[in-house]
Amino acid sequence: MNYLDFEKPLAEIEGKAEELRAMARGNKEMDIEAEAKALDKKAADMLADLYKSLTPWRKCQVARHPDRPHCRDYIQALFTEYTPLAGDRNFADDHAIMGGLARFNDRPVVVIGHEKGHDTKTRIERNFGMARPEGYRKAVRLMDLADRFNMPVVTLVDTPGAYPGKGAEERGQSEAIARSTEKCLQIGVPLVSVVIGEGGSGGAVAFATADKVAMLEHSIYSVISPEGCASILWKDGAKMREAAEALRLTAQDLEKLGVCDRIIKEPLGGAQRDRATTITRVGEGIEALLASMDGKSRDDLIAGRRRKFLDMGSKGLAA
Repeated sequence: MNYLDFEKPLAEIEGKAEELRAMARGNKEMDIEAEAKALDKKAADMLADLYKSLTPWRKCQVARHPDRPHCRDYIQALFTEYTPLAGDRNFADDHAIMGGLARFNDRPVVVIGHEKGHDTKTRIERNFGMARPEGYRKAVRLMDLADRFNMPVVTLVDTPGAYPGKGAEERGQSEAIARSTEKCLQIGVPLVSVVIGEGGSGGAVAFATADKVAMLEHSIYSVISPEGCASILWKDGAKMREAAEALRLTAQDLEKLGVCDRIIKEPLGGAQRDRATTITRVGEGIEALLASMDGKSRDDLIAGRRRKFLDMGSKGLAA
């Protein structure tokens, strides 16, 4: 297990319990089970205490945990008959964006998401989930396909932001993001988005301009990263903790503002500690949100989606 900075005391306790059990496996005469169970209980209590009231910065750290389930994991577990579609029919295929046709609980859908990769090789191949213009243009193509064949769209958001490289800017990064956001508002089929980790900047908005937006309990969604915000406002990236507080980027804050429609509870200790349960809960959330739009006409979906974003923030201001 990879431990975060604030989990180091927990790592020591869990490590000691594992060492005791390893010693007992090598020496059958040793009876350490009682001591190991005491350490397990101490670790469980500490875990509950650590995650009882995470600060926004700690939530950022959990949202970025490398062991959290990623887009590929959700697609493999929740969707059947997944047929990936590649390329933007213009320049190339962007491996940071996964997408294609699939069935969700036997319902034909189009699924699109950011994929960060799970090891060094795949993270480089997937560009750490940072999409280039061709990735957003691929998404537009897939949303057009969904609209044409009346299939709901499910998007899985997990990106630090769109790729800011020179080549991406030369090929029209901002225009591609804007077109993807515009397409989200134009399609006449249900659009459900789930923020499964990081929802960073326009790179996330391009997929999350949806009828219903769900967020995992410890995910984040913001116009800029805390580090980027701190660098701009205070000229000091070390002030990311203060920036995280000010940005109101947690699922709990965003639910109050009306940005997030549903918070999906994570297992104690975060999604990385029980990936299977997390994936199951996300599937249940997607099903509930899709069911809430059953029977709505094309015009009602488009009008309701536009109204949602025009009214955004008023709920929090009124409070």
